[in-house]
Amino acid sequence: MSQSTILLVGSGPMAVEYAKVFKSLGITSVVVGRGKSSAEKFTAETGLPVSIGGIDAWLADTSNKLPERAVVAVGEKWIGATAKTLMDRGVRHLLLEKPGGHDAADIRSVHAKAKETGAAVYVGYNRRFYAAVEAARKIIQEDGGVTSFNFEFTEWGHVISAIEKEEGVKEQWFLSNSTHVIDLAFYLGGLPKELSAYSTGRLDWHPIASVFAGAGRTTDGAIFSYQANWEAPGRFSVEILTRKHRLIFRPLEKLQIQKIGSVAVEAVEIDDSLDKDFKPGLYKQVEALVGERTDLLPTISDQVEMLDWYLRIRGDGK
Repeated sequence: MSQSTILLVGSGPMAVEYAKVFKSLGITSVVVGRGKSSAEKFTAETGLPVSIGGIDAWLADTSNKLPERAVVAVGEKWIGATAKTLMDRGVRHLLLEKPGGHDAADIRSVHAKAKETGAAVYVGYNRRFYAAVEAARKIIQEDGGVTSFNFEFTEWGHVISAIEKEEGVKEQWFLSNSTHVIDLAFYLGGLPKELSAYSTGRLDWHPIASVFAGAGRTTDGAIFSYQANWEAPGRFSVEILTRKHRLIFRPLEKLQIQKIGSVAVEAVEIDDSLDKDFKPGLYKQVEALVGERTDLLPTISDQVEMLDWYLRIRGDGK
């Protein structure tokens, strides 16, 4: 099997986006899905065939040749199980859709399997790869680093409550969706070292908490704060402060800048053509995976190290 071949597990909307990037990069994808309906939609959008019946059935067919690399873009409940099955069968390079498992225990079990098999496993936080984020990283470096930052991960609870998901999926919404914002904030601002976290409230589909606030300090000494209220209006945002600039991501895929000594907020001109032609950030994420920049991708080990912080922010053990 060619090194330019990737096993794509899943045939839903996210898998469609990966397939579009693979095609543009000249990567051959072997696609395995479960249901006939999603497979037909996938083929209609991409022109690629899908083997239906799920990964276990596909692996049981000895005529199928297993690629050395895989991208797992299945439903949230099945990310961990699929990843562990592939590792057991010899796949040693995997990219998993965030957060790398259904819940904290599942993510930790994926990490344990990766250690056991020696597999390189990465987690797909595509917002790291926005053109706006790349531009901000250059400004941060030129300014001498981050001094403070803040972020908001308010989810639209009134919308999410009506979304149909498999049982138990929405209860893990914080890990599977909100960590997109939190990962981006700490990717730009630095990893947490100290944290005071507060949470309250509950929703039928997310009983742990619905209102969140907190503050802390990074390993490099930057101060950060955050808040989110899933029962009130709001949106995702990240603000990074240096000694010269305030960098504003609101919406996350756009970069605005405020210069010291000015109240004006200006848009930063960036070449974001790839973020317009493909799902934002995904093209560069796949490039990092297949190229020499896997250092930009969080590993499953990185994800496990962040889990304790995520769970404290979420309100576990409050």
